[in-house]
Amino acid sequence: MTSERIGVRELVELTVRTGDLDPVTTNSSNTALIGAQIHRRLQSAYDDDYEKEVYLAHHVSVNDVDYIIDGRADGVQTTGDKVVIEEIKTSARAWEQVTQNTQDRYWAQARVYAHFLCEDRDLDSIEIDLVYYQTSNDKVTRFTEKRSAEELATVFDDLIDEFADWLKMRSDIVARRNASIATLDFPFPAYRKGQRELAVAVYKTIMTEQRLFVEAPTGTGKTISTLFPTIKAMGEGLVNRAFYLTAKQSTRHVAETAMNLLANGGLRAKSITLTAKDTIRFPDEPDDATKNPYMIGYYDRLKPALKDLLDNEDQLTRPVIERYAKKHTLEPFEFSLDASLFCDVIICDYNYLFDPAVFLQRFFSGPDKGNFFLIDEAHNLVSRARDMYSAEITDTDFTALKVAIAPFKGKAIPAIKGELTKLLTAFDVVRAGVPDGQDEVFQPESLDSFAGQLTRLGSAIHDYLSTDMDTHQQALVDLLLPAYFIVLGYLRINEFYNDAFETKVSLTSQSVTIKQLCLDPSAFIDGSLGLGRGAVLFSATLSPLDYYRDVLGGVDASLAYRLPSPFPPARQAVIVATNIRTTYRQRQASLPQVIESLLVMVTAHAGHYLVFLPSYGYLDQVATAFETAAPHLKTVRQTAQMSAEDRSAFLDEFRDNIDPVVGFAILGGIFSEGIDLKGEQLIGAAIISVGLPGLNSETDRLRDYFDRKNGNGFAYAYQLPGFNNVLQAGGRVIRGKHDRGVILLLDARFAENRYAELFPPHWAYATVSRSTDELATQLTLFWEATEDLLGGDGK
Repeated sequence: MTSERIGVRELVELTVRTGDLDPVTTNSSNTALIGAQIHRRLQSAYDDDYEKEVYLAHHVSVNDVDYIIDGRADGVQTTGDKVVIEEIKTSARAWEQVTQNTQDRYWAQARVYAHFLCEDRDLDSIEIDLVYYQTSNDKVTRFTEKRSAEELATVFDDLIDEFADWLKMRSDIVARRNASIATLDFPFPAYRKGQRELAVAVYKTIMTEQRLFVEAPTGTGKTISTLFPTIKAMGEGLVNRAFYLTAKQSTRHVAETAMNLLANGGLRAKSITLTAKDTIRFPDEPDDATKNPYMIGYYDRLKPALKDLLDNEDQLTRPVIERYAKKHTLEPFEFSLDASLFCDVIICDYNYLFDPAVFLQRFFSGPDKGNFFLIDEAHNLVSRARDMYSAEITDTDFTALKVAIAPFKGKAIPAIKGELTKLLTAFDVVRAGVPDGQDEVFQPESLDSFAGQLTRLGSAIHDYLSTDMDTHQQALVDLLLPAYFIVLGYLRINEFYNDAFETKVSLTSQSVTIKQLCLDPSAFIDGSLGLGRGAVLFSATLSPLDYYRDVLGGVDASLAYRLPSPFPPARQAVIVATNIRTTYRQRQASLPQVIESLLVMVTAHAGHYLVFLPSYGYLDQVATAFETAAPHLKTVRQTAQMSAEDRSAFLDEFRDNIDPVVGFAILGGIFSEGIDLKGEQLIGAAIISVGLPGLNSETDRLRDYFDRKNGNGFAYAYQLPGFNNVLQAGGRVIRGKHDRGVILLLDARFAENRYAELFPPHWAYATVSRSTDELATQLTLFWEATEDLLGGDGK
C-alpha cells in the first residue's frame, strides 16, 4: 500500500496560516528563484560538514490510512555532539514588520524539521536556527532556540491533531473511493478492438513502475483505456493520485467525460480540472490585490469552503470550483489548488508537471511513488517542453520601463532605476559583440555577465515588492511586475543552461533580443516523469516510437506499444498523388495539378472536405485558385487571427451544414488535430506537402544539434515533426465505426521510402495515382465499394 505524501509546507499552511493570501507571490515559483539564490549564497559560507537541503520524512496514520509528511530542511550543521538545524527565510521587510502569523509559520516549519531530524538521528535535543535575510539591506538576523526531542514531538503531535480534520477528510474520501473501485466495471458493455490490451498494458506499467509509450489510433478509446486501469490500481493501493496531463482544453473535456462515465458506473472518486489563473479569475476582482475580497481573509474561510465542496461534489470542474469559490468568497484559482490536495484524479495542462515556472510545488517538490502520470497527445509535449525551457528578453521592454517609472520617487526606487540603467548598458555590450553586417548570431555559452545584471535588477524589484506599500503605489507595481517576471523567467532558464542549449542574439535597428534556446528538453522531461511511480505517454500519432522515446526522455526503462486501428481498412482510402511536387520552388508550377486533384476529390462524392496546407500564404494561393475553378462550391478558410467565435463558425460549416463545403486549414494548426467531425461531417482530407516546418535558423540549430548527438538531425528537426502533422490531419477523417472517407496525399515525396516507411499500419493499403484520371478512377471505385460495404445507405 503506497502512503500518501503531504509536504511540511502544506501541513503548516493549513494548520498555522490564517488571514490573507499574499497578493504578489501566492503559489508562485517566481519569487522562490530569488530566495533560492540567497539560500545558496548563505549555505556556501559553511564548511564541508554543513549538510544542504536535507530531505526529512515522517509517517503518520489517520483512519487506517498512511501518510508521509516530508520536506527539505535548508541545512544541518554537526559539531561534535551539537546539532543545529537551519531554516532560511528571505524578505525585503525588516523582521519587525513581518506579521506574527508569518513568524509563527516560519517557526512551525523549522520545528517540524527539527522533530524529524531528532527521530532520524536519535537526538535528545537540538538547536534550531531561524535565519532571516533582509534583502533590502543584506542584513542577516539569526534567531536561535534549543528544544528537547520530547518538546518537539509534542509540537508535532499538536500540529497533527489540528491537521487531523484535514487528514480525516482525505482518508474518508480514500475509503469511499476504494470501496467503490472494488465493484467498478469497465463502463461499456464490451471492449473495442485493442482497448483491453491497452488497459492491461497500462496496469502492468503501474505494477512494474515503468513508462509506456503508446500509439493508439483514433477510435481506440485511449482516455478510458488509460484511466480505468489507473483507477483500479488506486483501489489496490498502488497509486494515490493520477495526473491526466493534456495540451488542449478539448482533451481535458474528454478526460472529464471519462470520469463522469466511471461515476455513472459507481465510482466515488474526487477529480478536479485545474484552469489557468488568468482564465478562472472572477471579472469583479479589483486590480489592486490588497483590496481583493476573494483574497482578504482567505484562510479564515478555506476550511468550511473545502468541507462544503468535498461533501457535495465529486467532479470539481471549472464551473463547480467557481460556484463554490463565489459562495465562500475565495480566490478561485487558489481554491482549486487547495482542493486538489484532496483529489484522486487531477486533470491539468502539461505545464503543471513539466514547466519550471508553474509546476505544482505541493505535489512535485520531490519524488512520490503515489503519483502516476497519464500524458495525452504526447506528440505535443516535444515542442511544448522546448518552449518551457527556453526564454527570451528584449531591451525595448526595459527602455519603455525606464521612461515609465521616471516620475516615481520613494525608498528603493533609486536602486531599481540604477540597476535598470546598468541592464540597458549590458544590452548594448551584447549588441557590440555581434559582428558587423550580421543581425543574428548563436553561441553555445550562456551570457553569464548579462545574467548577473539581470539578477541585480530582479533583486532590486523584489526588495521593493516585498515592502509594505500604500494604495497609491499600485501604479508602479503594475509597471514593475511584468518586467520582474520577464527577468525571473530568463534567470530561471539560466539555472538549467547546459550543453542542450544555445544562446541566440537577434538585432534590429531598434532592439536587441537575447534568447536561451533549449534544443533538447529530454533530460528535463525525464526528471519530471521521475517524480512519480511511472507514466503512460499516448497519442494517435507517435511514429516512429523510438524517436518519441528519445526526445521525451524515455529511452531507459520504458516500453513501447502500438495498437491496430479498430476500424476496417476498407472504409478509408489513402492515395498518394505522385504526379505532384509541392516543394517551395515547384508550388507555382504544380498549382494547376493541385486544383485538378482537389476538384476530382470533391466531385467524386459530394460532401464535406478539409484541405491542409503548410502556410497561410500557400493556403490563400490554393484556396483562391480553387474558388475560381469551382465558384459554385461553398468554401471556408482558416485565418491567422481567429477568435473563439471564428473557430466555432468554421466548424459549424461542417457540423450543421448538410450542403457540400470545402475548408482550407493549416497543417499543424488548430483544425488539424483535436477536432471531432464524425460521419458525414467530414468525408475526406487532402494534405498538400509533407509538412516540413519552414526553414529557419532555430530549426537549423536543432538539426545541427541532433546531427552531433545521433546523426539524425534532418529527421529530428524537420521530417518527423512535419510528418506527425500529416498523420494528425489524416486522423480527422475516420472518427467512428461507421465513418468512411479518403485521405489524399498531394506530394510525390510521400511515395519515397523515407516517408512511406513512416506510414502507420492502418495506412498500409495506401495506393498511388500517377495522374488525375487515375485518381478519379480510384476514388470512384472506393465510393462504390463502400456503398456496397455499407449496404447502400452510406451510414
